[in-house]
Amino acid sequence: MNPPRAFFYVQHLLGIGHLKRAATLARALAAEGLQVTLASGGPKVPGLRLDGVRLVQLPPASAADLSFKTLLDENGRPVDDGWRQARKAALLDAWRAADPQALILELFPFGRRQMSFELLPLLEAAMASARRPVILCSVRDILGGQKSAERQQETLTLVERYFDGVLVHGDRSIVAFERTFPPAARIAQRLHYTGYVVDEAARPGNPAGKDEVVVSAGGGAVGAGLLEAAIRARPLTAMRARVWRILAGDNLSEAAFQKLAGLANAVGGIEVERSRPDFPALLSNCALSVSQAGYNTLLETVQARARAVVVPFAGGGESEQILRARCFAGRGLLELVEESALTPQVLAEAIDRVAAKPPPPPGGIDLDGARKGAALIARWAQERAA
Repeated sequence: MNPPRAFFYVQHLLGIGHLKRAATLARALAAEGLQVTLASGGPKVPGLRLDGVRLVQLPPASAADLSFKTLLDENGRPVDDGWRQARKAALLDAWRAADPQALILELFPFGRRQMSFELLPLLEAAMASARRPVILCSVRDILGGQKSAERQQETLTLVERYFDGVLVHGDRSIVAFERTFPPAARIAQRLHYTGYVVDEAARPGNPAGKDEVVVSAGGGAVGAGLLEAAIRARPLTAMRARVWRILAGDNLSEAAFQKLAGLANAVGGIEVERSRPDFPALLSNCALSVSQAGYNTLLETVQARARAVVVPFAGGGESEQILRARCFAGRGLLELVEESALTPQVLAEAIDRVAAKPPPPPGGIDLDGARKGAALIARWAQERAA
C-alpha cells in the first residue's frame, strides 16, 4: 500500500517565519511516513531544510509594504491578472500531480486573503475531487492585525464551508485562539491545539556560539533598527568583553548589511553574518540572546532556555509579536523591550538585567507541536486513503 500523500500550501510575503514553520511541520509529516509536497508562493529562501519533502516553487510573490495590500512579482512589479491566472494554473497543476489525501493551507482563511484568487479555486477543486481529501488550516497561536467583525464572519463562513479542522500551533494555557479571534467558539469542534511548532533542538557537542551574545532579526526584512541599536549598546553593557554575533538575515538589503558591518567594525568585538544553519546551537550555547519576537525565533529561544531580551516588531499596526512576548515575559521566560522605547541605553540596561539572572526554567510550555500536528494529519490522511 502506498503511503498517504499531503499537499501543504504556504505563502510568505515579508519575513520567512511562515515558510520556516511550514517546513518544520512538513518534515514532521515526512517523518510520519507521508509523501509531502510543499508548495511555496514566496521568494526562494536559501538553506531551507526540507528533508524528505518535495518542494514546488510557485511564481514568487512578495508584499510591497507593511500593508500587504499590493503583491509584487519576482521582478518587483505589481502583479496583474495575467500573472494571477498563471499562478493559479501552476498551483492547480501541482495539486493534481500530488493527488493528496490531505490538503493543508497555512493561515488561510484567517489571513492571506489577497491569495483568494488561487486558494478558492484550489478549495473548490479539492471539494469536487472524486476522493475528497481532508482539508485543514495550519495557523499560529496569535493572529496579526485587527480584523473587523465583518471580516471575522467571512472567515467563519469559509471555515465552515471548506475546512475539516484548524490546527492551532500554540498552547492554550499560554494564549487561547479567541484572544485574537473572538468568535472562535463557533468553530470549537474544528479547533485542535497542537502545541508550538519549533525546529529541532541543538544536538549536544556543538560548541558554536559558546558564551557569546547572539543578536538576530529573523529574515531581516524589518530588523535593521534593532541590529543597529544592539551594536551601539555593546560598549554600554557588562557583556562588552564577550564576542557579539549579529545575524542580519538574508532579506536585509546589501546596503543596510554593509552599513551594519561598518558600524560593528568601528565598535569592535562584533561578528556580522547573514544567517547560520546552526542557529539552535548558537542559542543553546550563548550567554544571552537579543532578538525580535517572531514565532520561530521566540520558540527556539525558549527551547534552548537562553537568557533573552526581545524587541517585538510593531510596524504596520502589527500586534502579534508584542502580545506573544508579553505572555512569555509573564512566565519569566524573557525580558521585553517595546520597539517604541528602543534605544542603545534602554537595550543595554535590559541586557544587564537578564545577564544577572539564571537561565529560565524548563517545561511549562508545550513545544511538541510539529510531532503532534503531524500525527493528527497523518491519522486523518490514512483514514481518507483507506
